[in-house]
Amino acid sequence: MDDRIFSDGKISKILLRFAIPAIISLLVAELYNMVDTIYVGRYIGANAIAALTIAFPIQRFLIALGFLVAVGASTYVSRNLGEKNFLEIEKTIINAFVITLTLMVFMTFLIFFFKESILYKLGASNVTYSLTNEYVSIVLMGGIFQCLGLVGCYIMTSLGNTKITLYANSIGAILNIILDYILVAYYGVGIQGAAIATVVSQIVSFFFVLYRFKEVFKSFKIKISIRSIFSSLSLDITSGIIAIGFSTFVIEISDAVVSVILNNLLYSKGGDTAIIIIGVITKISMFMFIAIIGISSAMQPIVAYNFGAEKYNRMKETVIVSIKTVTIISIIFAAVLGFLSNEIIGFFLMDEKILPSAVKAFRICISLLPFAGVYYIGIYYYQAIGEAKKSFFLSIFRQLVVFIPLAIIFVQILGTLGAWIAYPISDLISSSISLYLLNKASKKDIASDKLPSKKVALN
Repeated sequence: MDDRIFSDGKISKILLRFAIPAIISLLVAELYNMVDTIYVGRYIGANAIAALTIAFPIQRFLIALGFLVAVGASTYVSRNLGEKNFLEIEKTIINAFVITLTLMVFMTFLIFFFKESILYKLGASNVTYSLTNEYVSIVLMGGIFQCLGLVGCYIMTSLGNTKITLYANSIGAILNIILDYILVAYYGVGIQGAAIATVVSQIVSFFFVLYRFKEVFKSFKIKISIRSIFSSLSLDITSGIIAIGFSTFVIEISDAVVSVILNNLLYSKGGDTAIIIIGVITKISMFMFIAIIGISSAMQPIVAYNFGAEKYNRMKETVIVSIKTVTIISIIFAAVLGFLSNEIIGFFLMDEKILPSAVKAFRICISLLPFAGVYYIGIYYYQAIGEAKKSFFLSIFRQLVVFIPLAIIFVQILGTLGAWIAYPISDLISSSISLYLLNKASKKDIASDKLPSKKVALN
C-alpha cells in the first residue's frame, strides 16, 4: 500500500491513472450486462429483451445496495488513509462486509418471496411474465456475490490498487460471454441459460476478488474470527458508511424507479414494442455513463484523501480537471454512439419494423447527456468531503425531481416521444444546478465535519 499515489505528481496524471482502469472496467461491466441482451435478442426473440428490461429494476436495486456500502466504505478508507488512521480503516473494512452480507441475504429472500407481485408491478404482461420469472429466479442468487466483490474492489481501489475492478470485471465478462454462447446459442437452454451464465460469472469474479483481498488483510493485520468481527462492529462506522454511500445508492435506485415508471407509462401508450425500445436504449445509453461515472468515481478517492490530509488546493484542482476531462471525453462518446446508432441498435434488435423508432429515440435521449458530467462530479465531490445533504440533494434531483414529472407530463401530451424528450431536458437542468452549486462553493469556505475548527477554502 502506497498512499503517495494520491498526493504526489500532476493531478491530471493521477486522475487518468484512476480513471482509465475505471472507464475500461465500466466498459467491461456494461459488456457483461449486455451479453445477455445480445444473446436473448438474437436467439430467443424480442420478448426476451422485454423480460430482461422488466428484470432490470431488480438487478439495479441489488447492485445499488452494493454501491451503497462500496462507495461509503471506500471513501471512509481514503479519508482515514490521508489521516494515517489505520485502526479505523481495519474497522471500516470489517463493518463494510458485515453490512453487505446482511443486506443482501435479507433483500434477496424478500424479493424472492414477493416475486410474482413485484414482476407484474414492474410491467410484466401475460406474454412476458414467464420469461421474466425464469430469469429473475436465477439471477437473484448471484446478487450476494456480485455486491461482496464490488465492496472488495472499491476498498482496494481506495488503497491505491487502481486495476482490481478492471481485472474482476474482465474475468466475469469473458466467462459470461463464453457461457452465454454455450448455453443460449449452442445448446438452446433459453433465458435460463443467460441467467445461469450471469450467476456463475459473478461467483467466479467474487472469488478472484477474495483471493486478491488477502493483501489487504495482511497489510492491516486483519484476522477474521467471530470475536474480532464483533469487537470491530461500530454503529458510528456503519452509519457513516451508509450516510456517505447513500447518494450513490439513490442514483442507482433512481434508475430502477425510473425504469418501473417508464415501463408502465410506455406500455400504456406503446405496448410491448415500447418496452423493447426502452430496454435497448437503456442498455446502449449506459455506455455514455462509462466516461461520466468512471471519471467522477476516479476523482472521489483523490479528493477524499486530500481532504483528510488537509491539502485543499489539490482538492479544488482535482475538481476542475475532472470537469474538463469528463466533458470532453463524454462528448466524444456521444458523437460516436450517435453516428453509429443504427448499426449498434441493429446488432441488438433484429426486428426491422422497430429499429427506426429505436434509433430516433436513442439519439434524442443522449443528445445532451455529455453535459451531465458536471452533475455527477458534484455528487461525488460532496460525498468525498462528507457533505451528505448536498450530495443527497443532487443524487435525487436529476431522475426523481426532474425527469419523472417531465416524463409523466410529456408522455400524456406527446405519447412515447415525450419520454425521449424528457431525457435531454433533465440533463440540461440537472447539470446547470450542479454547476451552480460547485461555483458557489468555490467562492466561499465550506465547514468540515471532520475538522470543525477549520474552514476548507475552495478558492
